[in-house]
Amino acid sequence: MFKRFCFLIAVFSFLLSSLTSHAEDDKLLSIHSLSQKHPDSALIILKKIYARAVDKNDGVAEGMCLQQMGEICFNQGHYAQALEFYLHADKVFNKINNPNLLAANMGEMGVLYYYNKQVGKSRQMYNKALAIYKKNNNLKGQAAIFGNIGHLYEKSHQYDSSFYYQNLALKSYNQANYKQGAAKIYENLGSVYEDLAKYDSAYVSFNRSLQLYKEDHNEIGSIEVINNLGDILRKTGKYKESIVQSRRAMELARQTGNIYQLASCSKDLGKVYELMNQMDSAYHYAELSRKYSLEVYSKDGVNQTAFLQVLYDMNKKSDEINRLNNVRKLNQVIAIAGVIVAVLIIILSLVIFSRQRFKIKEQQTLARQKEAEHELVQVQLKNQQLEEENLKQQLEIKSKELSTHTLNLIKNNQFLEHLRTTLHTMVKDDKRDQKKQMQQLISQINDSFNHEQYWKEFTAAFEQVHQQFFDNIRAYSNELTSADMRLIALLRINLNSNDIATLLGISPDSLRVSRYRLRKKLSIPQGDNLTAFIQAL
Repeated sequence: MFKRFCFLIAVFSFLLSSLTSHAEDDKLLSIHSLSQKHPDSALIILKKIYARAVDKNDGVAEGMCLQQMGEICFNQGHYAQALEFYLHADKVFNKINNPNLLAANMGEMGVLYYYNKQVGKSRQMYNKALAIYKKNNNLKGQAAIFGNIGHLYEKSHQYDSSFYYQNLALKSYNQANYKQGAAKIYENLGSVYEDLAKYDSAYVSFNRSLQLYKEDHNEIGSIEVINNLGDILRKTGKYKESIVQSRRAMELARQTGNIYQLASCSKDLGKVYELMNQMDSAYHYAELSRKYSLEVYSKDGVNQTAFLQVLYDMNKKSDEINRLNNVRKLNQVIAIAGVIVAVLIIILSLVIFSRQRFKIKEQQTLARQKEAEHELVQVQLKNQQLEEENLKQQLEIKSKELSTHTLNLIKNNQFLEHLRTTLHTMVKDDKRDQKKQMQQLISQINDSFNHEQYWKEFTAAFEQVHQQFFDNIRAYSNELTSADMRLIALLRINLNSNDIATLLGISPDSLRVSRYRLRKKLSIPQGDNLTAFIQAL
């Protein structure tokens, strides 16, 4: 357990302190626990997160994904693939200049080199990581590397050096107040004492480790320590106490579903009962240990098969990506060739253009002639506009004349109407000697209401303002009389009924009759306005 623990402390303690603001980083932390039970699923998820990180140019998440994929491959025994992921992560962390993550990745590679029988390279990685952690005053990172170096010395049976580095690790964890790390160092010290057969010291170290794990509520870490305590008690002849501790560890392993620890606890219980000469119980626990071991191997086999399939799919996708990159490069070559062809076409076009310069000059001359013609047309258009403006001014003058004629007619007829009314009153008197003369005056006044000269002048002015109006109105009926045309003209200039009746020398009732007859001649539908109809023409 210790061989991976120290490195994980270095990585995840840093991640928790510096990357909690990133959603992808939170996912990475949760994937670590998933990778222990389902490495294939964890690898697929990490691959997806890695792709998103690359798209978003998130170097931290990208490097962490590569690092965790390397860790999963290492745990599954695929060292070459794991090293490839670690080296890629190393490049990413160097690029984004993140020293703590870079040092953690170096520690990971150091562990890999050790299990790949390359102790020299392993120590080189540890030394580089330790230098970075010291520079950044990262106590947890230093402790993790000290623990790893101590582990190297332990496996080479250099126990004095192992104790030295383990105590350095313990000191750094205590300064950082990191109980879980200190618990693991105590556990490792207990293992060293156990190897040296110093069982009392081993028991004290394991007991201290268990106490720290309990304070940190770490049940998984406690299982192995409790089982180690049982192992120490067995080796010191305290068989009953050993059985109590081993069964306690076995129960915790059963609760957490840790099959590996169940197999280990069952094996230790079998040894204790064998030493107590209780062969039935020894056989029972030996068989139980064998059962759990087979289950572990079976589960590992299934996981390995699934994991190898995922690795195959990933490599297949990588090959496809490489193929697409090659296609893209080929497309770039084709694009460059296209550019060269385009340049050649441009050069050829320039040659053709130079040969056509004379023809272009002729076209320019022709264009200048057309431009001169265009300017002439513009002058003619300006003259036409001036003529139109002159006609508009004349039309305004004629409109004023028409209004003047209309007003004169109205005033004249109003005067004559007043005079006629007065004379009618005089005729009704009894003075007979004036009656004949007054009747003659009335007759003359009546004639003046229909004086054609006024209407001719009015009609002439009207036609100048409203050109072709009378032709348009005659298209609706061939039965229109001169009186109808006068009524239509007065309606066209929008006079009220009283003024129209005065101008025509008729009463309002007679005007209503004339309007009704005009509607019938023009075939205007019932409900439509006569004045609106005429003004719309």
